[in-house]
This record gives sequence, structure tokens and C-alpha cells, in this order.
Amino acid sequence: MTTLTELENHDGFIERHIGPSAADIDAMLGVVGAQSLDELVTQTVPASILLEQDIPLPAPRAEHEALAELKALAQQNRLSKSFIGMGYADTLTPAVILRNVMENPGWYTAYTPYQAEIAQGRLEALLNYQQVIIDLTGLPLANASLLDEATAAAEAMTMARRVSTSKSNRFFVDSQIWPQTLDVLKTRAEPFGFELVLGNPADAAGADVFGALFQYPNARGEAHDLSAAIAGVKAQGGVVALAADLLALALLKSPGELGADIALGSAQRFGVPLGFGGPHAAFFACRDEYKRAMPGRIIGVSIDANGGQALRMALQTREQHIRREKANSNICTSQVLLANMAGLYAVYHGEAGIRRIAGYVHRLANLFAAAVRTQGGTVINQSWFDTVLVATGPRTDAVLASAEAAGYTLRRVDNNTIGVAFHEAASRADVAALAQLFTGQPADIDALDASVADTIPASLARTSRYLTHPVFNTHHSETEMLRYLKRLQNRDLALDHSMISLGSCTMKLNATSEMIPVTWPEFAGLHPFAPREHAAGYLAMIDSLSEQLKAITGFDAICMQPNSGAQGEYAGLLAIRRYHASRGDAQRTVCLIPKSAHGTNPATAQMMGMQVVVVACDDNGNVDVADLKAKAEQYSATLACLMITYPSTHGVFEEAMRDICDTIHAHGGQVYMDGANLNALVGLVQPGKIGADVSHMNLHKTFCIPHGGGGPGMGPIGLKAHLAPFMANHSVAPIANGSEGQSAVSAAPFGSASILPISWMYIRMMGAAGLKRATQVALLNANYVATRLQGAFPVLYTGKNGRVAHECIIDLRPLKAATGVTEVDVAKRLMDYGFHAPTMSFPVAGTIMIEPTESESKAELDRFIDALLSIRAEIAKVEAGEWAADSNPLKHAPHTQSDVISREWSRAYSRDQAVFPLEWVRDNKFWPSVNRIDDVYGDRNLMCSCPGMENYQ
Repeated sequence: MTTLTELENHDGFIERHIGPSAADIDAMLGVVGAQSLDELVTQTVPASILLEQDIPLPAPRAEHEALAELKALAQQNRLSKSFIGMGYADTLTPAVILRNVMENPGWYTAYTPYQAEIAQGRLEALLNYQQVIIDLTGLPLANASLLDEATAAAEAMTMARRVSTSKSNRFFVDSQIWPQTLDVLKTRAEPFGFELVLGNPADAAGADVFGALFQYPNARGEAHDLSAAIAGVKAQGGVVALAADLLALALLKSPGELGADIALGSAQRFGVPLGFGGPHAAFFACRDEYKRAMPGRIIGVSIDANGGQALRMALQTREQHIRREKANSNICTSQVLLANMAGLYAVYHGEAGIRRIAGYVHRLANLFAAAVRTQGGTVINQSWFDTVLVATGPRTDAVLASAEAAGYTLRRVDNNTIGVAFHEAASRADVAALAQLFTGQPADIDALDASVADTIPASLARTSRYLTHPVFNTHHSETEMLRYLKRLQNRDLALDHSMISLGSCTMKLNATSEMIPVTWPEFAGLHPFAPREHAAGYLAMIDSLSEQLKAITGFDAICMQPNSGAQGEYAGLLAIRRYHASRGDAQRTVCLIPKSAHGTNPATAQMMGMQVVVVACDDNGNVDVADLKAKAEQYSATLACLMITYPSTHGVFEEAMRDICDTIHAHGGQVYMDGANLNALVGLVQPGKIGADVSHMNLHKTFCIPHGGGGPGMGPIGLKAHLAPFMANHSVAPIANGSEGQSAVSAAPFGSASILPISWMYIRMMGAAGLKRATQVALLNANYVATRLQGAFPVLYTGKNGRVAHECIIDLRPLKAATGVTEVDVAKRLMDYGFHAPTMSFPVAGTIMIEPTESESKAELDRFIDALLSIRAEIAKVEAGEWAADSNPLKHAPHTQSDVISREWSRAYSRDQAVFPLEWVRDNKFWPSVNRIDDVYGDRNLMCSCPGMENYQ
């Protein structure tokens, strides 16, 4: 008899998340030579660190049950009309962008466009975004986005120090900057030893500083002509950054026209929901001469092998992996999905549409100010774009309470002043209602509209054009926009087409039930500084997720603020630095980092003012314990921490992890564990119980937040109890987490809060048993791939029982020496088979690192393996001399439709061999839209804006 409990199928999602069926798992175990998943685990994971019991989580819930449970939490949030402003504004996401980009797995499941030939759609969208920023800021170079406005400001400060000729160690900050930006600046300045000087921009020229940051318009809502202040700072060798409102720049003189060297801010109000603080794309633009110093990614125009135009990531693409502690920044991601939305918002609206929206927002503010003044109220600021400050004196609390009762949330500037910030989603009815709240009298908006003049000073009014490129003047009907989005999507390979086997990046299923809550109004529509009673559902969900993560990792506390993995690294080392300082150990500044570590690790340590000391690896790819112990002894008095990835960056469970941690602790240091490979630990090993003091968790890897084409991500950290008081907090919206008084690392108190429901849903639907099984199958899939490939390609590193962890490194160096075929050739040839390449040349040059994840079925794994074995057979033909070393399918890959329909075909292999190398490729062919891209040409001829008009004739 089948019981009701069995029929209810509460754990049905587990089978949907995990790719191989039970029969497939048995067959794969037979190939790898293990009797069960448990036996495979004991052969792979050191017994000394294995959990003896399941992690304490509730039983799994079915998809509809988990959605209902989360909906009940979401409905505890109170949605009011937010007029708080402070760098965040309500906006209207065009439905065609919401449905076809934000909610479309063809856009959100793609990986970072390192393999540019199969990412031309996203790259074009990002190039459009860069053009928007270039046009509106009036500066010649923009990157493809940073994490948020506050961290972009911090990047501007450190960039100013790199390029400034001033010898000063002081940085001037506008006293009317957003308080959350100042909070992050304080955090970033302290490890570098920078002194922040707050004041009026007019005083900056006499302040002897290496740079300055001004807000435009400022926190009072006022836009001032800053050209004299900018010129004064620059005359002393200083570098000037403007934190600007992107929509305001449609009406105001651009930062470039005012003389600024750098412009930054948030692109959120270009169609991206508030989301309780994120994710949002921060924009960053600068002068051309600073391009080598700019942080983040830049999309550039290059050419392909046939001389056609092609796009790629330029200059900083993997800079931190190459330069390590000498990198410009530790940033290794951006907010691609959100930058694409903002750029496409501009494509859809065009210059006239953006100018109209900006004019509408400004007009609402003008009418509100006039209505208040007409009834005897006092407007404090003399100019504004969208923000009006009203003097309310002893009536402040009463006005705020009345607004709350009427469904409006306003900004308490101080006990005598209220700020009202208008936005695209506001209406004339809102203006009338708000004016009456302040004056007690009805306002005749139509009468005011006929008489009130605009208030932007003539000297600041924008006269220069923007968004003149054809892409911003073509797709204004929904039909044209829909087809444009589809055309871009068709050029990109994402998880909705095939497996993306990237080592160290964990491209696992982003299930639909996990994604649906992100766009619920209760999560998408809340301002990050809304009253906490408005966010009861958010806070309950975040607390619940924190408890889930504590149960999984064994840490005592969770900080949800870091909005990327690199930010998590930074927040973790910050807690360690603060901990040592609290104990009078400020001299502890040495950070030990294994040679195999991610390049972000040494870059982050440098940002924290630490001295990086490299620890060797042995011939098996493990940390050289003898070298580690010698260096821990050598630097015992100054040892701050060890940064270590576990399982190792080489894809192996090192046996000595406990010994390594004990050694560091014996010398007074702390252990920071990079959480990049957490997907191999969940349910089996708790980092907080094996010696780690702090670790970041890439929610966009292990816990199913999608990569979004290169972001968004979240990198919360877990901390042991002694470090918990030193994690990030927030000056505007303090967090009750035991770290009161600590400054922030991100602009919003909970980072990119609106994507946290994804991870909550995943953990809730999987439960302890499902999470453990997912990890077991991730280990099985990796060992299955390694076992099937090892006869054709050497597997570089294995553990003591010959097992790999959740990923394996395939060594192509012997083949390269014999044939000239490189890892790049293999990567490009995989495109012809319909696959994205594994990770190339990291952590070992000349190799590829494969991570299949538990979500891939045996059938998909077999297709991928067959593709690599077929490529090996093609290499054998080069070895045998059947194909020339410089002219074969690998060297010419990838092949496009243009290649195979051209009249000329003089190659030694057939057109069929080129594009249908295995028969099943015909069933679901992905066509790269360009041939192999010339990276060197792109860097030597750097062009980071949309191609000229002649390309659109």
C-alpha cells in the first residue's frame, strides 16, 4: 500500500534538481568503481572532517508548498509609495524587458562572457549600456558596471590615489554625499591609511588632497555648478569624481562638461526594481588616459578571424588573476543582468523618452515645491532635480505619521526636515496628496502646472545630445524591441541550451520555482531604507536563510551584506583585521595564500592593507604543509591569517586541512576559507567545524542564484563567535547582528536582498537529505567525467585514493607540445559541438578545469564527454599528419553559418566535419555568430563604445 505521505511527494523537487536518475547513478558508480554514493564519499573526503549526522534543517517541501510558505512571509512586507530617494528611486520596468530579460533563463543562466564567440548578444547589450554611460556622463570610457554606488565611490577613491600626482594621503568628500556612501568610504579608507576630509566642495581646492568626491545633485537635492571646485582640486594634482544621478544627467550638464575625471552612480532608476537594495548596476566612467587604472570589466570592439566586427571583454578581463596583489581591484564580477536591463531601458525609450521621463520627474518636484510654498510652507533647498526638502519643525513626526497612514514613506532628514524624492512611478495625484499632507490644504495641480517654471539654473541646463546612436533610435515599438531582444538572445549560449562545465564556478540549475519570487512586488518594490516594520517579511526571510546557512556551515553568525564573492572576501578579512586591532595586535598584517589560490584572494588582502606571503604547493597540487609551517613560524608575530580554498583550487580534498588550520591558530592567526567550492561540502563537511574562522558563501554558485551573464551575485560570510562583533553593519539602517557601530562594505544593509529568496527556496525544497545527495552526486558526476576521460587526457590532480572532488583538471600540455593544439583551440572547438568551454588555464596554465554539477544528467555528461573524446580523435589526426598543425578544425574553430555556406571551401576537412562533428549535434545546433576573436587587436585598438554610424548604413 502506498501511503499518503509518499503520495504527497514533499521531496519531489530533489529529483528535479539532481540530474541523474537512480538507475543512472548506479551505472555511473559502476564506471567509477564504487558500490554506493556513501562509499564514493568515504573514498574522496577525509574521514577526519566528515559530518557524523545530517545537518539540522526542516524536512524538504514541494515546490508549491515552499512558494506558499515564502508568499506568506512576503505578505508581511508593507508596500507603500516610497519617496525616500537617497540614491534609490521607484521605476517602471518595461514589461517587454521584465518578461524577456529579467525573467528569461536565456539571459539569466548565461555565464560571464569569457568565451566571447558564444556571448555576442550579451556583449552587445553591455556595449549599449557602456554607450549610455558614456553619453550621459560626457566621459569617453565606461566599464560594464560595478556592484553599487557606494562601492563604486570607494573604487573611485582608490583609483584616484593610483593616478593622482599629489603626494597627499587625504581625500576630500562632499559633506552632502549620501550617508551610505560615506559609510563605505570610511571602511575602504582605513586599511589604506587615507584620511577623509568632509566639507563643502568650494573648500576642496585648499584642502591638499589627492582627490575629491562630490555628489551631483547632492543629498539636499541641490545641483550646483561644481566646475570651479573641480578645477581647483585638479590644479593641485588631485583627481575629481562625481557621484551623479543618471536620470538627472538627461537635464543637467554632464560630469565631463564640468571637468570631472570620474563619474559614478547607480543605474537602478533605469528600469531596475528597488529590491530592498539590489541587485543594481553601478556605473563608472572616466577619462581615456585612466583606462589601465579603471576597476572592473570593459567591453571592447575587436575583429574576428575573418576580419568581421566582434565584441569581447578587454584589458581587465582576468586582471586580478594575472596581477594578484598588484591588481587594480579585487572585483571579478559585475552586475551584468542589471546593466543589460538599464541599457535596454535606454534602447527602448531613446533620447526623447529618457528626456521626457527626466522632465516628468523634475516637473513633479517643481509642482510639489510650488504647492507647498503657495500654502505658506518652507522649501529649504533652492534648486533640485527630484528631491525637495521641506521645513516641518515640531510637526515632523506628525507629518511623517500622516504620510504613513496615507500610504507614503518619506525621508526624515533630521528632526525638523522631511525630504520628498519624486520618481517615474509617481503621479500628479501623488503630488496633490503629498502637498496636502504638508500644508493641510488642497493643491490645484493644474493651475500650478500652467504657471510654475522649471528650476534648473540655465548655467547647468544640458544642451549636449546623448543616445544618438542608431541602436537607441530603432527599437521603440514593442514588436521591434521584442525581436531585438530575441536576436541578442540567439547569439548567446546559456544553461537553457547545454551544460556549462566551468570549474570553480558551479553552473547549477536555477530552478523556476526559485526564480519566481524575485519579481513579486513584495520583494521587488521595497526601498532599502524603508521603516523596518515595513520589511517584516524580508527580515524574517533573511533571518530564516541565515539560520539555514549556519546549520549548513557550522558558523555562529552570518553577515548578509556582501553583494559578491569578492566583497565576501573583503568583509571576511575586514572582520579579521578588526578582531586583531581589538586585541592590540594591529601589527598582524601578514596573509599567507597558497600559490594555487584565486587571484581575488591576494587582491583582497592587498585592499585590506595586508602583506601577501605565498605558500608553495606540492607535486600533487596540495598546500605544501612544510612550507606553510615554516612561514607561519617565520611570521608568527605578524601573522594575520591564511586564505585557503577547500576543497582546493586544484579540485582535491586535502588531507591536512585540520593540521593546516591548527598551525595558523597556534601562531595567533585566523583562517579565512574561500567558499568557491562549497558545493562539494554541503551536507558532508561544515567549514566552521574544521578550523575555518570565517568563510564567504557564493550564493550564485552553491545556492542557485544565477550567474546572470556575469552577475548578480551574493557573497555573505559565516563567522565564528569571536569574529561576529566585527562584521559589517550599516549607518543608515543598522542591523541587529551584534556588530553595532561597525561601518559597511556595501550600499544597502543586506546587499542584493531581492535575490536572497532564490537561495531560501532552494534550501527549503531540498532539506538536509536533498542537499547532502546533491553534494554526493556532484562528486559522482566529476569522478565520472574524470574516469571516462582519463584514457584520452591526463587528470592532473587526485586525492590519496585517486578521486577528484567536485571538479577535475585535464592536462593538455603534452598534446600542445606534440601538436601545437592549445587549450584555447579545444575551448573554441567545443563551441562547434554546442558546449561552453570549461575553465581555461586556471589554476594551472595549459589545462582545462571541468565542474559538471549535480544538476546535469548522465545523458548530458555523456554528450560532453563524447565531444571531448571526439576532439581528442581530431587532435590525433594532427599528430598523425593527416591535418596540418596550423589548419585543422581546432585551429579554425568556431565555425559559423557563413563559413559553411561560402562558395570557397579549401580545407582538409569537410563542412559537415566542421559544424556537425557528431551526429547528435544536428538535433540542437548552436551557431556561433562570429569566428575566433582577435584579443590582441582588441586591446591594441581599444574601442569601448558602440561602433560608428557607418556600421548601420
